[in-house]
Amino acid sequence: MNNILIHPTYFPSISHFAAMLQAEQVAFEMEDNFQKQTNRNRAFIYSANGKQMLNIPIKHSEESKQKFKDVRIEHAFGWQKQHFKSLEAAYRTSPYFEYFEDDIRPLFEGKAEFMLDLNLQIHEVLCSCLGINIGYTQTTEYLHEVGSDLVDLRPLANGKKDLHTFEPYVQVFDDRHGYLNNLSILDLLFNEGRHAVDYLKKQNIHI
Repeated sequence: MNNILIHPTYFPSISHFAAMLQAEQVAFEMEDNFQKQTNRNRAFIYSANGKQMLNIPIKHSEESKQKFKDVRIEHAFGWQKQHFKSLEAAYRTSPYFEYFEDDIRPLFEGKAEFMLDLNLQIHEVLCSCLGINIGYTQTTEYLHEVGSDLVDLRPLANGKKDLHTFEPYVQVFDDRHGYLNNLSILDLLFNEGRHAVDYLKKQNIHI
């Protein structure tokens, strides 16, 4: 896979991160309209009860269409504390949670105003945790169609359209619910540590 166009999302899915790691160049979509019920502001982890969604509340605009880069986070509901408690409950016994905890925690202590800014911060922290560098460019206009030199992976932000299946790895609660496929990269990070990089490089990303 050469050059890809993709959304910066909230703790991206494994397919999302594998695509970025395997690409030669990554372009982040910065000019799209916000769409509800996508991974722009939510992620999925493996809890004791199975698949759990972490959703960041946003401030609703009176405009019918709003660019994602203008979407503000609603901090009135204490989502940071809820999300980090959920991560602790899900992964405290995983092999690498304590190793990366101090890197991840500050993301839940700051109060980023814009959802897009938080997602870009998350990208940098995750790359640091994995010991990799995934540089990216930013679009300056919305591309309705892309040329032959660019692979459009923007649909990966919509989990319902992402049908990738990956090799199983050991998960904390797989004795209860079996292997859960294509969760947030956090699930892979906490269970595999930096071995996650080799795993991501081997996974098949299709279009």
